[in-house]
Amino acid sequence: MEVLMTAQQFCKTSAKGEFQEALETVEGVIAGVKNFILQKCTEGRFAHGDETIVTLYRRFYQSLATRSRGLAPPWVFTTNYDLFNERAMDRSGIPYSNGFAGTVERRFNPSTYRRALAEQLDISSKRWAVVDGYVHFCKLHGSVNWTEEKTGLFPIRESADKPDPSKDRVMIYPTPSKQTASFGSPYSDMFREFQRQIVQDQSVLFVMGFSFGDEHINNIIFQGLTLPGFRLIAFLNPDDVNNPVTKELAALGDPRISFIWGSDEKTGKKAHYFNSIVQDLMPSSADQKEEQAIEKVFKKLLSKQQAGENGER
Repeated sequence: MEVLMTAQQFCKTSAKGEFQEALETVEGVIAGVKNFILQKCTEGRFAHGDETIVTLYRRFYQSLATRSRGLAPPWVFTTNYDLFNERAMDRSGIPYSNGFAGTVERRFNPSTYRRALAEQLDISSKRWAVVDGYVHFCKLHGSVNWTEEKTGLFPIRESADKPDPSKDRVMIYPTPSKQTASFGSPYSDMFREFQRQIVQDQSVLFVMGFSFGDEHINNIIFQGLTLPGFRLIAFLNPDDVNNPVTKELAALGDPRISFIWGSDEKTGKKAHYFNSIVQDLMPSSADQKEEQAIEKVFKKLLSKQQAGENGER
């Protein structure tokens, strides 16, 4: 994509007329790549009745709902373009804010991140509290159902309709120039929220499915590491253990940084897989206490360690 977009810009700015035909060819290829990404995010078994992925996401958000009522609502940041998160929360009845406001016309308004859905606890004393399970949700690289209008105070629209391939999506595509693209709205607003949450006192960032390949995200994570209360827990693909950024983080020897990877020899399940994290590490019901979840993890780790020691004898 980077090569194609560079060629597109060159053809547009060139004064030579012979590049006009080349421009049409390049733009046709770019449109094809964009349509391919759109198709991958909207078509598949999940679009024809297979609920496996959405069910997994629903369990993830239902587990988040087991958090203590006294804790602030969690923030979920993703670089994915698909709609699995939104569908899972909608179908589970979990209230969330994704930066959009409105009913008939939903438009991006970053001020919605400063709001929360509350319930009245005591009418006489006017006591309010955020509803259980509330989630703040940010799609840092945009979404397949976001489009942009040319005019208006809030030009970014969210649609529930099936994406129209003829319309441009509001998405940061996987190119080396994506850091520059993140400086514009609405991305800058969401990255500002990401940075705001990272620098909160005693914040913990759990990383799943991210290989530290985005410099604009890495910069914010490194900012967090300058604060003594920040914690980073990353589930890594073993192939990413030796990439430059993870090696740099590991070389710090910082006890606030934890990398988790590996696999179960019997089942073959990978520790960094989303389904492993959701099914094996996160609480499965509202009745399961945090202490029980921690005990479950420690028992599994201890049994694996003992099995490994027995195997070495």
